[in-house]
Amino acid sequence: MVIVMQAGASPQQIQRVMERIKSLGYEPHPMYGVERTVIGAIGDERGKSILESLISLQGVESVIPILKPFKLASREIRPEATIVQIAGIQVGKGGFALIAGPCSVESETQIIKAAAQVKEAGANMLRGGAFKPRTSPYSFQGLEHEGLKLLAKARQETGLAVVTEVLSPEDVGLVAEYADVLQVGARNMQNFPLLKKLGKVNRPILLKRGMMCTVKETLMCAEYILSSGNPSVILCERGIRTFEDATRNTLDLAAVSLLKEWSHLPVIVDPTHGTGVKSLILPMSKAAIAAGADGLMVEVHPKPEEALSDGFQALLPEEFKEIVKSIGPYLKLEGKEVHRPTAASG
Repeated sequence: MVIVMQAGASPQQIQRVMERIKSLGYEPHPMYGVERTVIGAIGDERGKSILESLISLQGVESVIPILKPFKLASREIRPEATIVQIAGIQVGKGGFALIAGPCSVESETQIIKAAAQVKEAGANMLRGGAFKPRTSPYSFQGLEHEGLKLLAKARQETGLAVVTEVLSPEDVGLVAEYADVLQVGARNMQNFPLLKKLGKVNRPILLKRGMMCTVKETLMCAEYILSSGNPSVILCERGIRTFEDATRNTLDLAAVSLLKEWSHLPVIVDPTHGTGVKSLILPMSKAAIAAGADGLMVEVHPKPEEALSDGFQALLPEEFKEIVKSIGPYLKLEGKEVHRPTAASG
């Protein structure tokens, strides 16, 4: 249920409503707007009727059922777009994330060079995997803890915020020590123990859509993080698996617009994994911006021919620089801006 407070409701009235929600066995989630406060009462749906009694409390304007199964991620509870702040970078509501870097951290020289090159091209965040989920157990699995240290060094050298993947609940604390944004990969989107653990950390979460998951399932996974206490979730469309084999995945740009319509959370697009075809990255980036995306995530490697993973789809730094230049007019047309990082954590 959504409890809409009257314009001008006092802090005491808001607190009284939240205390009453708790006493009824539900968890209150207040959303403080410019004009009024909205409180979501989240819990067992079988007792929704008892929450209707909250209308009798002072300062309450209305009590409205939330129709969508994803409660906290829905625009029903928060009509305004959520802005996720990352080291001075605004993602959402006009703020555009430009995340670039190699698929995996391979060496100090490689990641430092890649970070400097993508920064010079215009990126405001560095991507790079320290822990790598691979289809084959014989493929490169990442440098793990050492890779995290190298990402932190790259951030120190360039000032770029760091985005890296976490694979298991046990590694959340370790990765959070080094990363500014914790990424959940497509294969892990429905790892519910991991999602719950990420809901307890004070770091933004980048949630990639599963390759065989629906838009609704994606939002339900975001709900796990939100309901566990972390409001800073960014969704990522990275392509789904279909019958089409001309591209690595089918980039579902309609999902971007639909996610923006159904949810207040920011949405970014990964055209690299979404297509697996270098020549398609630029047109899909332009299309993603037109569809309403709040950011792009692109693979860039100083020497793709020597990459230990996914080198075939990685851009050269100069190719990425051309893409950044080409999407500039599209960002301006949509009223979006790439903010520079100010103080990345670590």
